[in-house]
Amino acid sequence: MDITFGGNKVNLEGKEIKVGDVAPSFKAIKRDLSDFNSDDLKGKIVVYSVAPSIDTPVCALQATTFNEEATKLSDDVKIVTVTVDLPFAQERFCSVKGIENADIVSDYKYKEFGKKFGFMIEELQLLARGVVIVDRDGKVAYVEYVPEVTHDVNFDKALEEVKKLK
Repeated sequence: MDITFGGNKVNLEGKEIKVGDVAPSFKAIKRDLSDFNSDDLKGKIVVYSVAPSIDTPVCALQATTFNEEATKLSDDVKIVTVTVDLPFAQERFCSVKGIENADIVSDYKYKEFGKKFGFMIEELQLLARGVVIVDRDGKVAYVEYVPEVTHDVNFDKALEEVKKLK
């Protein structure tokens, strides 16, 4: 798979995640510096919104759009934005943007999400942009790796896939 960042080809660490794979368990850091454990979401539909940094316009749009869409989805759908931003920056962003319906977690410490899901950009130690949707049984139901990291995810397609799982 070819991924570029600003037009320059980058290499992704880890194995590319595919539809039908069992979603790997991972730890990340919550905004309050406690551990996030993906196993705590078993039995729910989970939308992992993956972005390099919430401090860029495209990433901010991605986080706020999924936050808004979360209010239209059922309670058994969980939106989790994953970046490598420090939890302090994530907390500031959520406070300023009013993010209340989606979780934002940081992969800065363990880097388990990036490596286990194949989103870690080797050269930058940032996450590539994309979406991974995991069904109630823990299987990957949808994956999007955005070919150019500075471009948007396909919100409509991701939300359409979530609605199929309800």
